[in-house]
Amino acid sequence: MANYSILLVEDELHLHDALKLNLSLEGYDVSSAFNGPEALKQIENAAFDLIILDVMLPGIDGFAITEMVRLKNNQTPILILSAKNTTANKVQGLKMGADDYMTKPFNLEELLLRVSKLIQKSNNSIPLTTSNSYTFSGNQFDFASSEAINYMGEKITLTKKEAMLLKLLIDHKNKVVSREHILQTVWGYNVFPSTRTIDNFILNFRKYFEKDAKQPVHFISMRGVGYKFQD
Repeated sequence: MANYSILLVEDELHLHDALKLNLSLEGYDVSSAFNGPEALKQIENAAFDLIILDVMLPGIDGFAITEMVRLKNNQTPILILSAKNTTANKVQGLKMGADDYMTKPFNLEELLLRVSKLIQKSNNSIPLTTSNSYTFSGNQFDFASSEAINYMGEKITLTKKEAMLLKLLIDHKNKVVSREHILQTVWGYNVFPSTRTIDNFILNFRKYFEKDAKQPVHFISMRGVGYKFQD
């Protein structure tokens, strides 16, 4: 069996140790994280075949981690393991980009089977070459390269933060995204710039992509609440 790598993100020590032991006995290389920031740092610095992720974590929760991972175009399979067991919780996790969702308490054999299936599916899949771009009103975006061509045919290279914010707004098209959500997801849990920074990013998007930047129809500021993209 190939030594597939798993990042186990669980702050409950006894459960963490039990899962790590059983996964290791199955032949997996298991790395550990006990809080949200630590998990994000490891995901940034190493490649994993699977992430097993608790929801209620110190620092930043598992739903936010899932969304941040997907915003960075990281398609590593994510299995959420949580005591949050309502249908709404499961739907939220899957909407954020999780591949599977198991509730605590769980059956160990079922967990190991799901782990095996997710890793197998990921390693047998053919990479997709589409779905990483978006077009509206003559503007074309390629999030893989962080490049855009606007309605005037001008080529624009977006910064990493610009590309992440743009993707976040487009992923939530026609919905207001709060400043807090943007700050946590794009800038991270402990690097909060002023909300004026976000305003400046929105102004840039209007200059790049709006036909009349002074009367925007796509990038809308909702005073006191957040921001909305509509195409």
